[in-house]
Amino acid sequence: MSGKGRMKRKKIAYWFAGVPLTVIVLVIIILLGEPGRDGVVRAAAFKAAALSAATVEECRLESREQSEFPASSQRQWYVKYMDALYHRGWIDRTLTPATEETAEGLLTYGEADFLAGQVSQHLRDQVGLTERNKKKPYPQEQWWQLYEELCRELDVWQEEKVRREVLVVYGTFEDVEDGTAWRAYTSLGNRGFEGLGLASCRDQEIEVLVSGGEILKVTDKISSSVVYRNIWIMEASDHELTAYVGALTRKLPVKSKIKTPEDMASQVADVYVTGGEVKKVVLKRERVSGKVLEVQNDSIEIEGYGSVTVDQDFNVYRLYGEFKRMGVSGVMVGSDVQEFVVADGRLCAALVMRPFDAEKIRVLVMDTDFQNIFHKSITLEFLCPGVMTVGDREETFEAGDTMTFRSGDQRLAGNRAVFKPADAGAGIRISTVSRRSGHPEYPGHLEIKQEPEGLVLVNEVYLEEYLKRVVPSEMPVGYAREALKAQAVCARTYAWRDIMSGSYKNYGAHVDDSTRHQVYNNVETSAETDAAVDETYGKVITYDGQVAEIFYFSTSCGHTTDGTIWGAAQEDYPYLRGVAVKEGGGTEDLTEEETFARYIKSCPEGYESEFGLYRWTARLTAKQLQKKVTGIGDITGVIMKERSTGGIGRVLWVRGSGGSKEIRGEGQIRSVLGCEEMEIVQQNGSVLTGWDSLPSAFIAVETEQGESGELTFVIYGGGYGHGVGMSQNGAQAMAKAGKSYKQILELFYDGAEVAEIDEI
Repeated sequence: MSGKGRMKRKKIAYWFAGVPLTVIVLVIIILLGEPGRDGVVRAAAFKAAALSAATVEECRLESREQSEFPASSQRQWYVKYMDALYHRGWIDRTLTPATEETAEGLLTYGEADFLAGQVSQHLRDQVGLTERNKKKPYPQEQWWQLYEELCRELDVWQEEKVRREVLVVYGTFEDVEDGTAWRAYTSLGNRGFEGLGLASCRDQEIEVLVSGGEILKVTDKISSSVVYRNIWIMEASDHELTAYVGALTRKLPVKSKIKTPEDMASQVADVYVTGGEVKKVVLKRERVSGKVLEVQNDSIEIEGYGSVTVDQDFNVYRLYGEFKRMGVSGVMVGSDVQEFVVADGRLCAALVMRPFDAEKIRVLVMDTDFQNIFHKSITLEFLCPGVMTVGDREETFEAGDTMTFRSGDQRLAGNRAVFKPADAGAGIRISTVSRRSGHPEYPGHLEIKQEPEGLVLVNEVYLEEYLKRVVPSEMPVGYAREALKAQAVCARTYAWRDIMSGSYKNYGAHVDDSTRHQVYNNVETSAETDAAVDETYGKVITYDGQVAEIFYFSTSCGHTTDGTIWGAAQEDYPYLRGVAVKEGGGTEDLTEEETFARYIKSCPEGYESEFGLYRWTARLTAKQLQKKVTGIGDITGVIMKERSTGGIGRVLWVRGSGGSKEIRGEGQIRSVLGCEEMEIVQQNGSVLTGWDSLPSAFIAVETEQGESGELTFVIYGGGYGHGVGMSQNGAQAMAKAGKSYKQILELFYDGAEVAEIDEI
């Protein structure tokens, strides 16, 4: 080969060898010579800015109404946030066009300066804009410092709209079958993390910046070692655990060479995880069981064990049917369907083994006239022999014996007194409580416990026996049998929902005996109401296979309303639709002011048109109204601005010489326009007085001016009660017209069915 050929090959070799070296040098120059490339993606910055001024849902709604982005881009996660800022003028459309390329690029000094200037000049002065840097990326660290100042300017730190949280990431939507996109499952609940990468933070404790339920930024990775306390191990092997962590089923790799306990499956344990691997497992095998008598936030009282402290990481696991994790609310007063896992003297978990059959209900008995749940003293008169248990002590009582307990009684120090008659149906009379029928007698057994405010009295009774004392207290015993049966089914449905919700679990009860729930044992039982309960034994109202949340009231104006009057979405209660209470039912549009005014001033024929409160009138002076509506000067007018289904008032405006006030909701409207001095004239001419609230919010208001100039508001109304669900007088009229209790319920609860509770 000639010398020229060898020289040519050497040059080519040198050229190829130099290419990688040149690339490396260029990369180093770029990284070291252009520190401005350390920036923040516009989408992330604009998301944080938007959520300092609005919620995620508000941003979404604004974007739906009008988006700056083309239709092809509107499914991108960041569009709603940028649209919200465009609409507020925080982003300049010329400087920052609404394109995907822009959103995914880096925020510039010029854009940061423009946004800051829309908030305050003080904030703008901190950006550091110059002619040379306005198109350069704004450094990430500087952006988040600027953002914190922005939050101070808007006072969102003070209001905690933006805040810091320390949490453990259990997993993300990628760990859940059919999981919601951009959803993280953490020790503080579910969090959104649109635009961020959290997969690398799994099984770590981190600090984040949060607005609402949306993570804006991971500010610190605190620890890669976590302890999952009181979790349920589903399956186990030498190399992997399948466990329920938070709301997720996770497969956790087990570090090789560590010793794991045998029989780990189906156990509660503390699991130590470092670097994503299980390092240690501590099983908790001790279990106790018994009926739950009371549930507090930090303790649970179990029959036979007393009050036991609940561990900070207490979990409730449902082991029957589909496995489910619940909170303390999953432990129901009166239930004995669970086992409790105990360690170090604390309850670590509850294992719910089977469904709670709600056979009994626990009722908090209020004092005379249903004024208070606390009693200064309680005197019991025993109608048959029985046993009193206080802690470990037992004492017998005989028929005719009496016993009195006063607040502060040493016999109750740290203990609950339980009184069980030999004949649960014979009852115990409470001499210190008065009801319409006199001193009431209670079936089942009674319990007395000392609370800081006084004594509480609980009656545990079979549900069906409870209903036999609710139905006559809620509906006249002389009503037709089918109406009473409809009331019995409603009462049973209502009670079942109350048992499951546990309103008074901190006092060891499900309900009280007043109108807050259902009036209980206010009048004596009767053969008719007993039969109504017996003939509908176990039957409840259901919708789509679930026990419905039902309501009932006294009298309609000829039309009922729906659940939206209390702020619920109609789709949440599809069976609570407004209905015309007449043969054939149906729905009438009475939401327009003139239409409803004509309707309420007339007396259209319907099932209840013969009842006195079907139509009524009342008069209220401006001076009387001024006692309840203050701060707006002299009252000059009352206007119903918004009506809901059936014409019920939803929003009322009271105008004055110095402004106006908005009254929202049927309950508030009735209260504001009510007055004890007012006379309520029923359609039959009889007069009602002493009511501090109107009978209903199905009203139209007209203004009259007297010779002296004083204003009087004439109220034309109809019905008595909130107007949702079954009208009791409507049920009576339907029963008298030959309708069955099922037909009655089908009219008032659209699409609902009557079913056996055991079959649900």
